[in-house]
Amino acid sequence: MKKSFYVSIILCLCLITAAFTVGCGNDSTSKADTSTEAATVDDAKTDGIDYMALVNKTHALPEDWEKNIETIKFTNTVGDDVEVEKKAYDAYLELKAALEAEGVTVDLDSARRSVADQQRIMDEFTKEKGADYAAKTVAKPGYSEHHTGLALDLYLIVDGKDITENEDMEQYPEIWEKIHAKLADYGFILRYLEGREHITGYGYEPWHIRYIDNIDVAKEIMSKDITFEEYLGTYSGPQVTVDYGTSELYTKEELEAAVIQIKCKFAFWDGCELNSIRYAGDDAVSEKKLAELNKKDPKTNYSRAAKFLMDFHTGENKGETTFETNHEYKDYQWYLAVNDEGGWDIVDFGY
Repeated sequence: MKKSFYVSIILCLCLITAAFTVGCGNDSTSKADTSTEAATVDDAKTDGIDYMALVNKTHALPEDWEKNIETIKFTNTVGDDVEVEKKAYDAYLELKAALEAEGVTVDLDSARRSVADQQRIMDEFTKEKGADYAAKTVAKPGYSEHHTGLALDLYLIVDGKDITENEDMEQYPEIWEKIHAKLADYGFILRYLEGREHITGYGYEPWHIRYIDNIDVAKEIMSKDITFEEYLGTYSGPQVTVDYGTSELYTKEELEAAVIQIKCKFAFWDGCELNSIRYAGDDAVSEKKLAELNKKDPKTNYSRAAKFLMDFHTGENKGETTFETNHEYKDYQWYLAVNDEGGWDIVDFGY
């Protein structure tokens, strides 16, 4: 689907776990009632799963998870089949009912996606677009939170109309505020917070919620406005500062979208803590440098590019990166360029 300029920028790297949506429907009430009644439980019985398990770009789905999970399958108002972990589904129905009492109607766009499904998507993207494109737009199989069945993507039903496209749902911040205010009461948290892309690896997604089966913990996470990673102690870095400087080439909104791309990439660097990012200025990318960036991929024809500088720290655990341990990196360079679709591509980074 055709995204707006800023949505396409953010989603280039950060859409990895987003849902695949189709069509629109009008008879939302009757369909919702029917789909709920038709929900069935998988025959497989569970030996129990850890509802506090962390699955992200650097933490894989626990072994035997898919064997132990018990799920519900139902059809949403646009006719898509959705699979959800059973306890998360029960909590979702309670949340849904509470929201409807306040005049807010939602349904589930997607939830569980198996590792095999993720691998199939990766293979299709690799075949059609190449390995590099697939690697930056599709979650590595085994590392998507949607594998858990506990990650739910909501969509809105407004005046009887299904609102499923991301850019359309973003036009209702007041509705999302009402939804977010009730999440913790039913054991859910908002998973991808605005400004924490360097921690979660994803841009702000008001529709992506996560069930953790603990109302007290959910309330603590939501009241403190922290990520799941921060609560679990897998990230404890400092407050990140961003300096956009002044620019006659780009608006602040465009530069913010570029920074989100950098932060999403940084989230792969397990064990590293981000300190600051700053725009290097309009004169930082010469015509010669732009030509060099274009040579990195013969299919590209960038006409605009930007340079950013980053300061970050590596601890004892630097993950799979080649950085030194316990080292302060200063003025680490990032070069991004605007692609044909109006989004940002990370073209080069390093010293």
